[in-house]
Amino acid sequence: MAKEIDNNEEELLNEETEQLQTESEQAEEEAVSPSEVVIEEADDAAEKKLAEAEAQIAELKNQLLYKAAEFDNYRKRVMQEKAELIKNGGAKVITTILPILDDLDRAQQNMDKLEDVAACKEGVLLIIDKFMKLLKQEGLEKIEAVGKDFDTDYHEAVAMVPGLPEAQKNKVIDCVLEGYMLNDKVIRHAKVAVAQ
Repeated sequence: MAKEIDNNEEELLNEETEQLQTESEQAEEEAVSPSEVVIEEADDAAEKKLAEAEAQIAELKNQLLYKAAEFDNYRKRVMQEKAELIKNGGAKVITTILPILDDLDRAQQNMDKLEDVAACKEGVLLIIDKFMKLLKQEGLEKIEAVGKDFDTDYHEAVAMVPGLPEAQKNKVIDCVLEGYMLNDKVIRHAKVAVAQ
């Protein structure tokens, strides 16, 4: 009987040991090591950063599309304004010239009636003077050429005159066609004869 008790106790002991081992194995399987906890936390942080980055990318994409559309509208508006300026840009100059045109019409009408040529000439000179003042107000200046050194920035040589004194060499001696500058920019070179 003592043997039976020993066997029973041994069996119970074996069962308890097996049960403890099984429980220990299960606990080990269920137990999360500290490195696994760190990995899971790192995965969660990475997923959070990824989600934030994707949201930021989407926001930047929307901003880019908005800016591209805004720039396209701006470009179209500028092109339309430029076309309008080109179409109607001369209107200001023409309206300032209209009084001169009126004066010329009156002079033409009076030319037939006038017998005094000097008075007619004086009237035309006044109109020319008025016209030149108006153009000067708009920024137009005549290029002074005669007696000046020949300068390709302002003059265009149409003739070279040989046989003049050395002092006049490379100087403009005659202006065939006047040159003009508009706001310090040459719009027509003076056509000149230059001493050789």
